[in-house]
Amino acid sequence: MKHLKEYLSITVAVAMTAAALPVEAKVQLPQVLSSGMIVQREAPVKLWGVADPGELIQVKVTDRKNKTVGARKGVTTVAGDDGKWSIELPALKAGGPYKVTVNDVTLDDVLSGDVFLCSGQSNMELPVARVTDMFADEIADYSSNEVRQYYVPREVEFHAPLDDTKPTAWKPATAENVMNFSALGYFFAKQLNERTGVPVGIINSCWGGTPVESWISEGSLTEFPRAINEKRIYEDDAYRAHVKKVEGENYARWNAALYAGDPGLHGAKKWYAPDLDDSGWAKVDILKGTVTDGTVTGDDLHNGWTGNLWASDGLNPVNGSHWFRKNVSLTSKQAGRPAVLRLGCIVDADSVYVNGTFVGTTSYQYPPRIYNVPAGVLKEGDNNVTIRLFSQNGRGSFVPEKPYKLILGNGDEVSLEGEWRYRLGAPMVHGPGMEFWCYKPVVLYNSMINPFVNLPLAGVVWYQGESNVSRRNEYGALLKTMIADWRDAFDAPGLPFYIVELADYLHPSDKAGRAAWAEMRKVQADVAGSVPDAVLIHNSDLGEWNDIHPLDKKTLGARVVDAVTARSIKK
Repeated sequence: MKHLKEYLSITVAVAMTAAALPVEAKVQLPQVLSSGMIVQREAPVKLWGVADPGELIQVKVTDRKNKTVGARKGVTTVAGDDGKWSIELPALKAGGPYKVTVNDVTLDDVLSGDVFLCSGQSNMELPVARVTDMFADEIADYSSNEVRQYYVPREVEFHAPLDDTKPTAWKPATAENVMNFSALGYFFAKQLNERTGVPVGIINSCWGGTPVESWISEGSLTEFPRAINEKRIYEDDAYRAHVKKVEGENYARWNAALYAGDPGLHGAKKWYAPDLDDSGWAKVDILKGTVTDGTVTGDDLHNGWTGNLWASDGLNPVNGSHWFRKNVSLTSKQAGRPAVLRLGCIVDADSVYVNGTFVGTTSYQYPPRIYNVPAGVLKEGDNNVTIRLFSQNGRGSFVPEKPYKLILGNGDEVSLEGEWRYRLGAPMVHGPGMEFWCYKPVVLYNSMINPFVNLPLAGVVWYQGESNVSRRNEYGALLKTMIADWRDAFDAPGLPFYIVELADYLHPSDKAGRAAWAEMRKVQADVAGSVPDAVLIHNSDLGEWNDIHPLDKKTLGARVVDAVTARSIKK
C-alpha cells in the first residue's frame, strides 16, 4: 500500500506539472542517444536526458524479434527538480539490432559493440574522400551497417561544459556516407569489425590545427597558468565579436587592394584569356622554381630576384598574386569531353582557369587541387591552363612529388609539370592575422568532449601533436593531464588511450625541423610508456615528407586494431 501511495503521488505531481504547461513536453535525449547508435558491449547501457520535473521515465528494450530484453516491463526513473534524469540498463549482448523506447521516444536500429572516441587534429579529421587516390577501389567495394560514425559538429564554448552537441546523427559506412568518415577511424573500425565480428562505432570528435590544451577541461589546467590566462583574454563574447569584426575589415581591405592592384584582372585582355600574348613572360619550372628563359625585372618581380626564387625578392617572400600559364595541345579524340585537372598542392591558395573558364579555387595549402573541367571547354589544338596563385604570409610554391596533370575523358593523361610562363600580378604586404577560437584552451573540451562523458567506451584513439611541436617541452605534461582529465570525466580510470605517433614530415634538408618532430615523437613515446593503459601506435614510417597529411591511413588503422586486440588478449 505504501508503494502504491508513493506511485499515485508521483502520478498526481506529474499530472499537475503537465496541466500547468501549454503543451506537454516530450522526453528529450542528447543527440548521441539516437536511432542508429552503437552502445558499448559488456558495459551498462546509460541513458540520460531532460523532461518535465518529476516526470516518470519508462525505458524498455526489445530485440529483433520484438522480445523484451531484461525486465519485462522495463525500468523506470523520475526526472529531478531540474528536469534532468539518467538511468542504467544491463549490458546488451553484442549485435542487434535493438529497439529502445523512452516514454514516447523510440530509438531504432541500436547495435551493441565497441565504441571508440577518435579525437585530435587534422590527421584524425582527414576524411575518406582525401585518401581515395590510394584506396578508391577498396572504399567503393565496401559497405557495412555494423561500422558507424557519429560526427561531432565543430563548436567552441568558452563559458561552461555543454551537455549536448549541435544536431547530428549516427551514420553507417555506406556509399552515401563514407566519404565524410574520418579516414583513420574508417579503416580502424572496418578492420576491427572484420577481425572481431562485433559492431564498431566511432565518435569522430576532432578539429584541424588544434593544440592539446583546447581539449582539456579548465579545472585540469590549473597547473598551466599560461593556458588559463590565454583563455581569459578571449572569454568575453563582445570582445571576440569585435576581434572578428576587425579581422573581417582587414581582410576585406587586403583583398580589395589585391584585386585593384592586379593588372591580370583589369584592362582589355585578362591574363586568363586563352589568346593572351604571354611571349614576354618569364619561363619558370613550377616544381624546381628555376627560370629557363626570359628576363625578369621591373613589373615582373622585385629587383634582386634570381634563379629559383620566383616567390622571393632575394631576401623576403613576395606576397600577393602570381600568374602562371601553360598551353597543351590535344587531338580531336581528347578534346570536348569532361576532364579532371590535377594541380598537386599549392601554397597558399589559387584560382584556376581553363581556356578562360573558371574551374575551381582552393583557399589554403593542404587540400589536393582536383578540378573538374566541364564538357566543351577543351578543344582540338592548343588549350590554355592559367593559375592565379595567392601568397599571403609565406613563400608561394607548388609542392613537388604531387600529381600535376590533365586527365582526359578518353583516359589519356597530359603532364603539366615543367615549364610555365610566369608573371607577378600584385605584390602585397603580408595578409592580416587571424585568431582561431578553436585553438584556445578548454573550448573544445567544453563543446566536443563533455557531451559524451556518460558514455561507456572501449577506448580513445588520439592523433594530435603537430600543433604542439613548437612547445614540445611542455607537451608531455599536457598530454598526461588530458588523459587523467578524460578518465576522471568518463569515470573510467583504466580507459585505454591509443596515442598515434606523429608521421615523418619535412624535407631531408630541413634538419632543424625534422629534429623537432623527432623530439616530439620521443615525448609521445615517453607518455605512452609511463601512463598505465596507454599505447603508442607506430606511425613515423608512414609519413610523406611533402605532406603533413599522409594518405596511408589503412596501415595505421591496422596497427591500432593490433593494439586493441592485443590488449583484449591480455585481459
